Amino acid sequence: MAKVVIYLFHGDEDSLAAGSHVAERVRQVAGDQHVDLEVFCFGPAQGALSDSSTDLTRTEYNAQIDALVASGVPVGACLDAARAAGTEDSLSSRGITLQYARDAFVRFALEGATVIGF
Repeated sequence: MAKVVIYLFHGDEDSLAAGSHVAERVRQVAGDQHVDLEVFCFGPAQGALSDSSTDLTRTEYNAQIDALVASGVPVGACLDAARAAGTEDSLSSRGITLQYARDAFVRFALEGATVIGF
């Protein structure tokens, strides 16, 4: 089966909003199109997962990530970065899978995934 990975890296408003929205839009058609979907957050986008500010973009981004997890979409983030930031438990408790980014990137290549970055 084909696979699409939405790779969220940048922490600016446009990247967070567009990337999480595109992930949801792909989720809506992935089953019908026989495509697996995965989301991987890293760098500033991973940091935004733990941002407790009331900034609307970050609040909506976090809500969209939680909705993707609730819909069964695998959402991952970097284990090493989570440990360094002290967010390992909080991310795991939200259903976000933590793994070393290098391992995720190699796995995406081995799976022949199409990776779309934001």
